[in-house]
Amino acid sequence: MATTMQQRMLDAMLPSDLAVPPERWQQQKSTRTRLRLVEAAIDCLVEQGYAGLTTQKVAERTGSSRGAMHHHFATRMDLAAAVVEHVFYQRMRAFLDDYLRSVAHASDTSLLAVGAAAHWRSLQTREYAAYIELAVAARTDPELDKVFAPAAQRYDEVWISEMIESFPQWEARWNTFKLVNDFVNAAHTGLLLNRPVVGEARVAQVLKLVTRVVDMLHAETLLDPAMAE
Repeated sequence: MATTMQQRMLDAMLPSDLAVPPERWQQQKSTRTRLRLVEAAIDCLVEQGYAGLTTQKVAERTGSSRGAMHHHFATRMDLAAAVVEHVFYQRMRAFLDDYLRSVAHASDTSLLAVGAAAHWRSLQTREYAAYIELAVAARTDPELDKVFAPAAQRYDEVWISEMIESFPQWEARWNTFKLVNDFVNAAHTGLLLNRPVVGEARVAQVLKLVTRVVDMLHAETLLDPAMAE
C-alpha cells in the first residue's frame, strides 16, 4: 500500500519537465542539463535568498553559456517556476521516504507522533530551506506568487487526499487528522524560524510539547467521537 500511495503522490507532484521520459539521446542530454540548472538554481536560492536566484548566477555556477541558459530558461521567472515545481516535488519525496520507513513499524496509536517527528526532520533539508525562501519572497512578489501559491495548494491537497484514501482506519477522525497536520506544520515552521533565537534546549522542549499535544488530540478523539466532527 505504501509504495502505491507514494508513487501516486509523487506522480501528482511531478515537475512538468519530468512528466514524459525523454527517448532520444539528445533529449536525454537536454533533460540532464535542465535538471543541472534547476539544482544549481536551488543552491543559489538556499545560499543567497530569492535575490540570488538569477539566470546569470545559475549560468556562472554551472559554466553554461548565455545561449544554453536562455534555451532552457528565457527569463528569471521561467527559472523560478521550474525551481518551485522541483522544490515541492523533492520535499514530497524526501518526506515520504522518511515517513513511510517510520510508520512501517509504528502502531496505530503512535502514527501521528511518528509523522510529527518525520515532519520535523524534513524541515532540516535543503528543499525546505528553499521552500521558506520562496514562501517569503512570494508574499511581496505577485509574479512569483502566481506559480508558488498553486504549487503549495496542490502539495497540501495531494497529501490530505492520499492520507484519507490510504489510511481508512482514520475515516471517523479526518477533521482531527487535518487539525493535527496543520498544527504540527505551523508549530514546526515557527520553531525552525525562531531556532537561532531560542536555542537548541528550548527547541527540544517545544518539540516534546508538540508531541504531547498530538498524543492528547488523538486520545481525546478516540474517547469522544464528537471531537472528530
